Amino acid sequence: MVECNSDKSALRLGVNVDHVATIRNARGGVHPDPVRAAHLVAAAGADGITAHLRGDRRHIVDDDMRRLKTEIDLPLNFEMAATAEMLKICLEAVPHACCLVPENREERTTEGGLDVAGQHYFLAPFIRKLMDAGIRVSLFIDPEPPQVEAAQSTGAPVIEIHTGAYYEATAATDPARINAELEKIKTAAELADGFGLEVHAGHGLTFKNVQPVAALPQIVELNIGHFLVGEAVFMGLGEAVKEMKRLMRDARA
Repeated sequence: MVECNSDKSALRLGVNVDHVATIRNARGGVHPDPVRAAHLVAAAGADGITAHLRGDRRHIVDDDMRRLKTEIDLPLNFEMAATAEMLKICLEAVPHACCLVPENREERTTEGGLDVAGQHYFLAPFIRKLMDAGIRVSLFIDPEPPQVEAAQSTGAPVIEIHTGAYYEATAATDPARINAELEKIKTAAELADGFGLEVHAGHGLTFKNVQPVAALPQIVELNIGHFLVGEAVFMGLGEAVKEMKRLMRDARA
């Protein structure tokens, strides 16, 4: 999550470096370094860095977060579950922002949005503690009106729309599903914007499917990680970031 910008024609890109750490941890040691990756994407024009410190530390670890906060000039978006452990770490690190996400130890990646409607009374005071420390809070939610409405009532200033179902529709090349999922994203973005929330989106966005989402004027930031790290194998991380930024600019133009 990057600085709030009232100019919605300028779409920001936050790059998630988690899966650079996934490759490192598969073998152990220190290579490849996600902090070095963050420097590369910053040089390529990214607007922010996102990293998810999971409870099981399967990719990003505590020292990565410390180094990202101290060594990278771009805003740091700390993705985390709403747990006491992560609250303590986040309040000590004081990143620019944090994005609250659901977390399941059995999942390979985040499988859905946070159930804000069902956890409102727990989440609202949790969010307040973060905001009192000067940390901007976003809620990673599915594009469902009840979740948007619940997010607005927590006091969090930002939502990030989970675009995973849209990705699955595009991967299946199913035009009807694609249009239906895109309409859900559009409706959620319009509702959130009407509430005065800042709207972000992410999960499963690629060169092939990013532009319809990037074209939605209410969305001011996309957070993309796994695809860019994978594409880096073929074209280099910096070039992958530049191409994504180009596609986003063209879609918004």
